This record gives sequence, structure tokens and C-alpha cells, in this order.
Amino acid sequence: MGNFLYLPTIKELIMIAVGLSLVFISVKKRYEPLLLLPIGIGILLVNLPFSPLRESGSIFDILFRYGIKNELFPLLIFISIGAMIDFKPLIEKPWMVVFGAAGQFGIFGAMIIALLMGFTLFESASIGIIGSADGPTSIFVTSKLAPKILGPVTLAAYSYMALVPLIQPPIMKFLTTKKEREIRMDTKKVEVSPLMEKLFPYLIIIISSLVSPMSIPLVGFLMFGNILSTSGVTDMLAKAAKEYLSGIVTLFLGITVGSTMKASVFLTKETLLIFILGLVAFSLSTVVGILLGKLLLLFGVKVNPLIGAAGLSSFPMSARLVHQIGREEDKHNFLLMHAIGANTSGQIASVVAGGVLLELVMKYGNTGGVKVGLNILLLGMLKVFIVLSLIGIITYILRKLF
Repeated sequence: MGNFLYLPTIKELIMIAVGLSLVFISVKKRYEPLLLLPIGIGILLVNLPFSPLRESGSIFDILFRYGIKNELFPLLIFISIGAMIDFKPLIEKPWMVVFGAAGQFGIFGAMIIALLMGFTLFESASIGIIGSADGPTSIFVTSKLAPKILGPVTLAAYSYMALVPLIQPPIMKFLTTKKEREIRMDTKKVEVSPLMEKLFPYLIIIISSLVSPMSIPLVGFLMFGNILSTSGVTDMLAKAAKEYLSGIVTLFLGITVGSTMKASVFLTKETLLIFILGLVAFSLSTVVGILLGKLLLLFGVKVNPLIGAAGLSSFPMSARLVHQIGREEDKHNFLLMHAIGANTSGQIASVVAGGVLLELVMKYGNTGGVKVGLNILLLGMLKVFIVLSLIGIITYILRKLF
């Protein structure tokens, strides 16, 4: 109809429907509304017919270049997350770090599968990072390695985080027996001194940097937020990080990520594969954590294998699910604090794994195949395990001293 009416193409219409669907589920179902609603609006605005917002130099282009591509938004979000996390359950039971390490296997395992399916090494690593169950880490890694697939990777990461209550319980129940789910763990409380709580984030920064310098931005900003909360002298800054910084950055982060999902680049076979592989990555991380719990039980460690499902960074949803499923079998079983220890360990492990993955992938370049991927898997998991083991051992020693 000439210039009187601008009608969307079929692809634009599909993406507009996707954007409005995200708005609907975030409002009606309350799935990750703080992020999925802005993402939905971003998708809508950029896919409207002849939208000026998809052009170079638009506000979305500026926000992407100066907020995501240069790491600003993801790192600022980590300050907020760090300020909200209480590491005391992990300091009480530092051996829970093993579950955080195991929970990162999905990252490297899904990367191998993506390589087998024809993705480049950089793309495969970006897809694998969905298994960290950590949205900001996924954005940070993908924006460096494969910015062209940032939209689907981010949407997959946050979608699966929102769907944790649907994804993890069937895996937990399938891999464990009723008897295993009924196992009670020691609920004796260990006193954590204020000094130990203050020292802990510095310990994380130093150990992580020694093994993987590329993890310094991720770990450093996460722990900076925690330092604001535990120092005892920056309560005002901690409150600002938790309440104001988090809201402002999430708003701009969400709508900017949504703006990358243009119909011309989003509606492809590769996007569908990314979502499938993202689910594989997330599920693998859950599976390996539970299997580790069963292995420890086999060797005489009194542990409920469900705890392994909390080794992801989906804090505190996974911990609550572990507790809930344990109580379904035995209403007097109290697994929450153990699960929170594993869950906070998963948060630390995910940012360490993000740095390790970046370090190894950039070392090999974007031409590596499956053989290179296997090397990265072995070396990457070893590095993550070393970092988490050192954190657990040194935390135990310091806790005894202080």
C-alpha cells in the first residue's frame, strides 16, 4: 500500500510474536520477568517494519557497542550478584566445592557436541557456556567470541534458568533412587567468624587469578560486590549495588540483547540448534553433578546425591529444588543449607569456567576441531577443579585458624 502502511514480512511477524510471547510469559507466568520482559520489548521494537532502531548508530547499536561488546553491562551485573550472595553456607562446608566443579562439565561437553555438528570453535564455546546456567557469564563469553549468536545464546541461557523448576526435577528423580533421596545429611551448624567471611572473597580472587588470569574480570567484579556486603563499612554501596545498580543495568542489558534478535539473523537452523545444545549443556551439568554425588556415596561419603544438582549457578533455585525433592520423600529431611553451599560453589565455578574457557579457546584460535575441543575439555575441567579444590582446602584451614 505504498508508504501509507508498512506491513511486516513473515519473518518479522514471527519475531514480533516471539517478543510478545516473552512479555506474556514474564508477566503471566513470572518467569525471569526482570530480564525476559525487556528482551521481549527489544525483540518487538527491532523487528517492527522498517524500524530505525535496527540501523547502525541507533540507540540499540550504541548500547550494544558500549554496554555489551565492551563487557560493561555483564560486569556491572556481577557486582550486584556478588552483593546479594551469602557465602557462609559454603564456608561452613567447603567440601561442597566439588559439586560446583562437576556442575561445569556441561559447558565443555556441549562444546564438543557443537563442534561435531559443524559449529566453529568460537561458536561452540559460546553455545557450551549456556551450561554454566549463568546469564552474565554467557553474555561476557559470547560477546568476545561469537557476537553474531549473542541473541540466541543469551535467550537460551536465561530461558533455561527460568525453566530450572521444569528441567532439573525429572533428571534428579530419574538418576536417584527413593532410598538415595531420603538420605539425611549432618545439619550441625559450624560457626563462621566475621573475619573469615571478609577474607573469603579475597581468597577467591587470588586463587582464580593464579590459575586463570582471564577469569579476573568475572571473578573480580563478582567478589567486589561481595566485599561491599561483608566489609562492614560500605553498607550504602552494597545497598546501591543490590537495589539500584541491578535494576538499571538489567533494564538496559535485557532490551539491548533483545535488539540483537533481528529476524534476518535469528530465524535460522543454527538458532534452533543453539537452543537444543543449550538444553543439552544445562542437562549435562545437572547429570554430572548428581553422578558425582552417587560416586561419593559409593565410596562411603554420607551425601544425598540430589545435592549434585545444585552445583550450577542458578542460585538459589536449584538449592530450593534439591530441598523440595528431598522433603517429598522425607518431610523431616533438611537439605537446604548443604544445597546452598553447592549452589554458591556453582556460582564461583561458573565464572571461573568462563575465564578458563576464554583462555583456552583464544589460545587455540577459531580453527580447532574436535581433537582441540577434547584437549580444552580435559584441561578446562582440570583447571576448574584445581581452583575449586584450592578454595575448599584453604577455606577449611583458614576457618580452623579464625
